[in-house]
Amino acid sequence: MRYRHLFFDLDHTLWDFETNAKETLMELHGINNLSEKGIIDTELFFERYSFHNKRLWERYEKGFMKQEDLRWKRMWFTLLDFKIGDDILSKAMSAQFLERLPFKKRLFPYTVEILDYLINKGYQLHLVTNGFDAVQHNKLKSSNLQHYFGKVITSEVSNSLKPKKEIFDYALQVTGALKAESIMLGDNLEADIRGGNDAGLDTVFVNHLKIEAHVPSTYTIHHLKELEDIF
Repeated sequence: MRYRHLFFDLDHTLWDFETNAKETLMELHGINNLSEKGIIDTELFFERYSFHNKRLWERYEKGFMKQEDLRWKRMWFTLLDFKIGDDILSKAMSAQFLERLPFKKRLFPYTVEILDYLINKGYQLHLVTNGFDAVQHNKLKSSNLQHYFGKVITSEVSNSLKPKKEIFDYALQVTGALKAESIMLGDNLEADIRGGNDAGLDTVFVNHLKIEAHVPSTYTIHHLKELEDIF
C-alpha cells in the first residue's frame, strides 16, 4: 500500500455538522421560547448562526479569537441579528448547544461503510480536528465511530490548530507515522488541504458541496464511496 496512515477530519467530512447543528438549534429555539422573543423564522435563525459560526471559526483558526469567546459569541451575534442583545441568554444557549450537539448522530452517506472498508484493508485511521476535545470525543461515541480511530488529535490536545504545521507534526509524532505513508482527508480547503500540503502530506479534498477548489489536492472526491478508487 502506498499509504498506511489516513488522517481524517471529522466535522463536515464524516460527521454531518450542518444537519446536526440545525436539529440542535431547533431544539434550543423551542426550549428558550425564541418565538416569543421575536425569532419566528427558524430557517433564518439557523442561517445566521451558520454564518457567524463559520466567520468566527475562521478568526479562531487564524489566532484572532480565544476559544472561550468563540463558544458564546457566535450565539451572541446570531441573537443580535434579531435585535436581542442578551449576554446571559447567549451564554446559556451556547452551553445548551454544546451539551446537546455532540449527541446527534447524523453522518454523511457511506461513512460507516467506507471506514469498515478501510479498516478491513489494513489502514490505520486517525482524526485531526480543530474541534473542542470533549465535544469531539462525545460525537464519536454517540455516532459509534470511536472504535475506528487509533488516535484522535484535537487542537486542545496538540496546542495547535489546522492549518498550522505544528498540529500535523504532532499527529505524525503520536501515531509514529511517516509523511510518505500518510495522507490527510478533509472538506476544508484551508485547514485540511492547504494545511496538509504545507505539512508535506498528500491530501484528499472531500468536496461534498462540489465547490470550486482554489487549493490543489492530491485527490478530490465528491462522495465518500469514491475513496474505494484511491485506497
